[in-house]
Amino acid sequence: MNESREVEVLVVGAGQAGLSSAYHLQRSGFAPDRDFVVLDHSPAPGGAWQFRWPSLTYGKVHGMYALPGMELTDADPGRPSAEVIGEYFDRYERAFGLRVRRPVDVRAVHEGDGGRLLVETPDGTWSTRALINATGTWDRPFWPRYPGQETFRGRQLHTAQYSGPEEFAGQRVVVVGGGASGTQHLLELAPYAAATTWVTRRPPVFREGPFGQEAGRAAVALVEERVRQGLPPRSVVSVTGLPLNDAVRQGLADGVLEAQPMFDRITPDGVAWDDGRQVTADVILWATGFRAALDHLRPLRLREPGGGIRVEGTRAVADPRVHLVGYGPSASTIGANRAGRAAVRDIRRLLAEEQPVAA
Repeated sequence: MNESREVEVLVVGAGQAGLSSAYHLQRSGFAPDRDFVVLDHSPAPGGAWQFRWPSLTYGKVHGMYALPGMELTDADPGRPSAEVIGEYFDRYERAFGLRVRRPVDVRAVHEGDGGRLLVETPDGTWSTRALINATGTWDRPFWPRYPGQETFRGRQLHTAQYSGPEEFAGQRVVVVGGGASGTQHLLELAPYAAATTWVTRRPPVFREGPFGQEAGRAAVALVEERVRQGLPPRSVVSVTGLPLNDAVRQGLADGVLEAQPMFDRITPDGVAWDDGRQVTADVILWATGFRAALDHLRPLRLREPGGGIRVEGTRAVADPRVHLVGYGPSASTIGANRAGRAAVRDIRRLLAEEQPVAA
């Protein structure tokens, strides 16, 4: 690659949000590699899905929604989701000729000359008039800190490092976190582990019955209000509750999904509460979620005092050239599709306004 190349739009990330954005760019008349480019740091198609544990089969996936323009049909629910979705994303990229460049790490985005943004990578610098950031969260697992954490003699790992339940056979496992990953881990581990203990900061909320459009809009609105205020977003799933399916009902009946309040400290042999209770553990599995991977945008100083980036729709309020797709309310798969279309519409308007008027 040349030391510096110019494009109209640069997309960072090729998960659901990035591919949706690339699709809508192409549909709007932008040509891949000429007018826009997609950079992805992952080694293969599939976004974060390619890193999910093998026992997370496609049938267990929480709300996967098809990319625009191509349905995901006839997928075997018993196959690992990493394989199903990785193959689907690969077919999608080739079908629409999106020409994703990988693996390319985006190190930083800086202000350039003439109102352009400079995107630094190990292979050189890209100069762009607009940026669609679709980097998701997988690269930033969140590890809470608790007193005594460094003294624990067992193993600590995060969901991002989980590879399946078999390696925990005969071990006593504490699972931390009240989201979908925590419940999935517990249901998988129970037949293998010697014992499991579930601890959550807040009592888990299980959702009974269908999740309709009105409830979905209300959940998205709650997340949207946070990013509008410049606060770090919560996931849409965190405000919708956990769906009750047959496996979850069985886990509740068996006592596997009986949540304990958050422990107060970690001991060399497990976890402890101030009321004197203790649990001995060989493993602490932190199913504590992820944070938005946005460190490369730090030179643009987009963050608000509240810790998040204030966003209207997908546009960063502090810099209209930057759109965040898959951030906050658009973090769900269906939300990412809609947000990709909205971001492209706004970018087209922005670039048209910047075009010089002929004399």
